[in-house]
Amino acid sequence: MSSPGSRRNSCRGAAAGSRASSDSVPPGRRRASSSCPYFSPGAQADDFSVSLSQPMFAITLRFLLAVDLWLSKKLGVCACEESPWGGIRPLVRLVEFSGHVVPWLVGAVYTLLRGESVAEQELMLNLTLALILDLLLVRAVKTLVRRRTPVQNRSDILSAFFMERYSFPSGHASRATMCARFFLAQVADTASMRVLVVSWAVLVSLSRLLLARHYVTDVGFGLAMGYCQYSVVERLWVTWDSLQDLVFIRLRESLDRHVMPAHN
Repeated sequence: MSSPGSRRNSCRGAAAGSRASSDSVPPGRRRASSSCPYFSPGAQADDFSVSLSQPMFAITLRFLLAVDLWLSKKLGVCACEESPWGGIRPLVRLVEFSGHVVPWLVGAVYTLLRGESVAEQELMLNLTLALILDLLLVRAVKTLVRRRTPVQNRSDILSAFFMERYSFPSGHASRATMCARFFLAQVADTASMRVLVVSWAVLVSLSRLLLARHYVTDVGFGLAMGYCQYSVVERLWVTWDSLQDLVFIRLRESLDRHVMPAHN
């Protein structure tokens, strides 16, 4: 049997060893694991285990989701200040804000009201309608799919106020793609402007992955969704003359309804 003194010495040695091992971890690494849960070992609790008794479709889906999660975590290099590329996080967030719906809607409506020509007003009218269409469709798909955002956004204080609960699809990616196609077809008439528009759309979509706002599949589906949305906008293009005719017809019908009872 070991004596009480030896047991006390062994306990002290174990405690000292645990303190030494904890002190050997760099402070920056400890802060990163606590304040940046996106890169912590237990950040994602999704279960991707499979069994051979499951259908092949379920096994394939779980494999693709696992790849999506792995690739998304690899690309989230600006998820927080302690991330590998945390130094450029403010710049990436600025690019992210350039694709937000609020400045786009405000700018489109302001230009529509202050437009100096009929062509400019018609352009901004359709851009406003396109932004509203994108907002409604993205919200509908997010409500239907209900895929939660990456864990980093659930712990980010600013994201709690400005980000949505669901991530599929990426509204920034769909909006950037739709606006890029819009300007490429209606405004961009030089090669340099086309390169600038396409580069902006790519950077906005990439910012969602670098900041760990979305998964790769969210951004990919958003890109495809925005591309198709412009095709709808182009097919349902509202001309200024047709809008004036519609307003005139509605006003005339309203006046007729009010004038007829007066004559009777």
